Formats: sequence, C-alpha cells, structure tokens
Amino acid sequence: MTRLRNLSTPIAEILAAYQAPGAAVGVMHRGVVTELVYGVKDIVTGEPVASDTVFQCGSLTKSWTALAFMQFVDEGRAALDEPVRSHLPQFKVADPGVSAQLTPRHLLNHTNGIEEVAEDPGEDEGVYLRMVDEIVDAHQLSPLGSVHGYSAALGYAILARIMEVVDGKPWDAIMADRIFAPMGLVSTNTWRGGVDPARAARGHLVRSLEEGPIPTPVDYLPRAFGPGGNITSTVGEVLALAHVYLNAGLARNGRRIVSGEAVREMMTSRVPIPDPYLLGQEWALGLVVSDWHGRTVYGHDGSTIGQNARMRVLPEDDLALVLLTNGDSRDSLYRRIFDLILTELGTVTIPPLPVPDPALFVSLDPARYVGVYERPGTRFEVITEHGGLRLTLDVDPIQAALLDLPDRISRDLLPISDTHFLIPANDPLEESQTAAIFDFHDGHAQYLHTNGRLHPRRHRAGG
Repeated sequence: MTRLRNLSTPIAEILAAYQAPGAAVGVMHRGVVTELVYGVKDIVTGEPVASDTVFQCGSLTKSWTALAFMQFVDEGRAALDEPVRSHLPQFKVADPGVSAQLTPRHLLNHTNGIEEVAEDPGEDEGVYLRMVDEIVDAHQLSPLGSVHGYSAALGYAILARIMEVVDGKPWDAIMADRIFAPMGLVSTNTWRGGVDPARAARGHLVRSLEEGPIPTPVDYLPRAFGPGGNITSTVGEVLALAHVYLNAGLARNGRRIVSGEAVREMMTSRVPIPDPYLLGQEWALGLVVSDWHGRTVYGHDGSTIGQNARMRVLPEDDLALVLLTNGDSRDSLYRRIFDLILTELGTVTIPPLPVPDPALFVSLDPARYVGVYERPGTRFEVITEHGGLRLTLDVDPIQAALLDLPDRISRDLLPISDTHFLIPANDPLEESQTAAIFDFHDGHAQYLHTNGRLHPRRHRAGG
C-alpha cells in the first residue's frame, strides 16, 4: 500500500531515536498486506532485517497457544469451565479448593491467582509435566477467580500440559500440527532448535543512551516459558495469526483453524484489569481488550530479554498492526509507530496515559496505601514522603546486572483517582507507567497491580 510505504522514513526516524537496531512493521488493512523492514538483525554482523527475519514473540505466544486450546474446545475434548483435574487428576496446589476448582478459563484470563514457583524444570519436552508436579505447595496470591493477575509462564504451561494429555503429543508438536501447518506457516516455531540461525534476529539491550544497544547475553527464554513466551515468527506470519482473529477463525489460505464461536468466546469472555491504562481495560482468553476512543481493540504484547512484539487487531476497521523489534522495549516506541499508521489510515489513535488530578493530592489519606506489596521475585514498598506517596521497587539482581541498574528504584505516585496512580519516569530510558492500589479492608489497600502483575499486600511499611 503506497500510502503506508510513504511512512517508511518517519518510522525509521522513530526507531533511530530509540536506538532500536532492527524492526519489522506489518499492516493488514481490508485484506491488503504491507510489510516494512528496518535496520539490522545483529549489530555485530550488520546483516539487514528482511521480511523473512525471525523475531521472538515473547508473551504474544499466549495468543497462539490460546487458539490451539480452543481447537480442543471445538472438538469437545476439553471445556473452558471443567476442572483442570478432569484431565490432570493429580493436579494439586496448596489450596485444596483451588486444586479442585481451577479451570482452563481461569488460566486463559489470568485469574488463577497461583504464585509462580521459581524452580528450573529443565529444557526437554517433559518440562510442562514437571512444572505441574512442582507446584503442589504453591500458594495463592489472590482467591481463585477474584482478580486479574498476569501469569508469565505457569498458567499457560498448565494449559499446555492439558493439551499434551488430551492429544498424546508434546506441546511443540501440537502447535506445529494443529496451528502452524494448517495456516501454511513455514517460519514459526515453538523452540529455538527449529529456527534457522541465518534468519534469526538477535536481541539487544540499552543500558545507557551514550553506550547504545549491546547484544543481549541471554539469547532465549527458558523452555518453561514455551506456551506463554517462546514462539518465534516473522512479521508476515504474525499477521497471519491476526487474520484468524479478524476473520472468525479462518486462515489466509482458507483453512478453518477454529470455529467462529470459539473466536467470539475468546473475545467476549473478559475480566477487568485493575490497572486499565497501560495494557488495556479487560483481559479476554489469550487476548487483551482495549478501548481506543470508542473502538474495541484486541491484541497482545510480548518481550524477551532484548526483543519485543506488539499485535493489535481492530475488527471495525478490518485492520491488524504488528511491530517486531530486537531492541528498545519502551511502550512509547510502539505507540508512536502505530499512531503514525492509524492516522494515515484515518482511524482512531492510541489513548495517552491519564493526567494526575491535583485536587486528589489533598483529599487522599496516604495511610490507606502504605505497605509492602510483593509476589515471588518482585517487591514494592509504598511510603509517605513530603505529604505524598512514593513507590520503591527492589530491582531483581539479574535485571540490575544486565541493565546496570541500582538495587532499588523509587518513583512518585501521582493520583489519577482514589485507586489509580501515575508513576512518572525520571530517567530517559524509562517510561511513565500506571498502577492500581485497591481493595481496601480495615483501612488498608490489599493489592498493587501494575504492568499486568498483581502484588498482594504483605505488611505495613514505615513512613
């Protein structure tokens, strides 16, 4: 589409401003596909990105895995609201009620509330069996079905194990046989062993603007992330996934991947996201749902250690947008590029983050929010300071070492409402974010939700 190719230069300028080594942009509008590629796959080799360059999809993988699970639902071999124990009779976590009542719907929409255990289950095809076996003592971060809290790996690993038991094949083979082959995809894989190294983009990190991008020291996520984070693909083949969602389960080659009823269920079965500003207002089944100035938008994001993926589907416009990069992960990069395209196509743009309400500074009671909120591997502390609220994050030691960060990062909490806050950035490599602090009991908030993750309150902090 000529009018989109005219955007090639301004998109390149945005990527350069963010020091992104390479990227692929895909647009499918009313059936017409446009692909634009930029930069290099690897700053060491200098090889250019091509339309067949393979990028890591990160958590966008979940939109692929959810589609596969819905095939089993279509076939009557699995159900969204049956207990997981229907297929995994030995399934057990610390809470007996959760052990008996957990369903695939809880896993697909991230309302299972089960804490993620940190043990390494290995790198072979038996990993999802072991992950299920190893969570017998896993506690609840929240009651089953009560509130959204993103599960990076565990929830979709349990779904993968259900599919393995039902189909008698490893998850990797299920995805290849049921999704990739019928869709006619030849460059999409679940495991790094299937990727042609000559076509693979290498991830990059930016520790400082002066240093610029450096190759990531962690080339791939562990296999435990497989069903939730390890698919690799090209920009055209991610657009092929978007086509299935835009066309009620039909692939571009005319093959039916899932029923129209399955796609409608995936899009309409939703739970609210406590922090609705950063990712979207609701979480559906393998999809995030956003409201862009009255347009309903579906999609998913994904990040690995040095690569990032964005997919957005706008059914009312018969439009899908994809951005794959091997560098900077800042949210404003995708927003600026997508907004350029959306404006050119004459449709809605992405709503900005909300502005804090100065009147709330004097009316809020800081004591209601003060406390420590944590989940395995992440700890936030909210304190009062100079009459306002401040949020401190204990940085993961591995992340701190990779990105040359301090052990603790503190930011202001500026109220948007009595439960939502803006977290303004004060570093050029950071972005402003939002957080929800909510569910008050005995005068204190019980949860902090930011970037999709739920952190229960553990105890009161000083301040």
